[in-house]
Amino acid sequence: MEYSSDDIAAARSLQITAYIYASMATIWIYDYTCSFHEEWTFLLRSHWSKVKGLYIVTRYLPFIILTTSLYLRFTPDGNLGKCRVFYSIDSGLGIVSVVFSECFFILRTYALWNNNRILLAAMASTAFAFLVASFSIAFASTVPTEYASSAIPGITGCYQSSTGFSLFIPFLLLFTFQLGLMILTLIRAIQNWRITSSRLYTVLVDHNISYYASALLFSVTNIFAWLLLQYSYQSMLHVFQFMILAIRATRMHLHLWQMNRNAHRSGVLVYIPMTEMSSANSTV
Repeated sequence: MEYSSDDIAAARSLQITAYIYASMATIWIYDYTCSFHEEWTFLLRSHWSKVKGLYIVTRYLPFIILTTSLYLRFTPDGNLGKCRVFYSIDSGLGIVSVVFSECFFILRTYALWNNNRILLAAMASTAFAFLVASFSIAFASTVPTEYASSAIPGITGCYQSSTGFSLFIPFLLLFTFQLGLMILTLIRAIQNWRITSSRLYTVLVDHNISYYASALLFSVTNIFAWLLLQYSYQSMLHVFQFMILAIRATRMHLHLWQMNRNAHRSGVLVYIPMTEMSSANSTV
């Protein structure tokens, strides 16, 4: 039986996407294995706080996302209704994962600006507005979209056969929000670069800039993927973005907590203009 070039291209995209998702799972397991000791030291020795709860959810939510994604890619099931359900779950959990990752840096930006409550309210309301808009667009585009599986036997997985170009908008909103927080961090760093010599403060700023540089790159990549690519290529990188941002956010939080803990052990006075986050060595 001969297959059309479209069938072959769709099958190839499903195979490549499956390999990428398997690689993502490997990266997540490797990262978790490497940080196992430090992570459980933090979980067992730090005091309970809202930020610790945020850490736990942000850290382990990608595991659920990867599990559903791998099931979707490797299960030989031609049920397209189930495909729609799992795509919706992935989209929803992915947006939630990004929001939790961003919450770390909303709090850090708030701390850098001397706990300015007006700024915090502005950032939180903007994030909430973007969250509602992203959920609305994602589900309005995902639910009515048609799905297809490979016509070639032995190729598992499914993809969106009718493209919803509006799915790039959540990534555009995320890019805008991340750029705004990066600009706020840069403004504060420029204002304080002469008067603040704390190493912890410097690490905090470096973390923010590094995180948003990678986050902006991922957002731009996913915008162009949804606009220019076809078949399962469109969605193959958005879970990767969610996972990497969660890993980076939690890794940076863990590093900052360890630095603050070591500073308190050695009796070194550590000052960061963030009373709520630095006064409790368990939260940052």
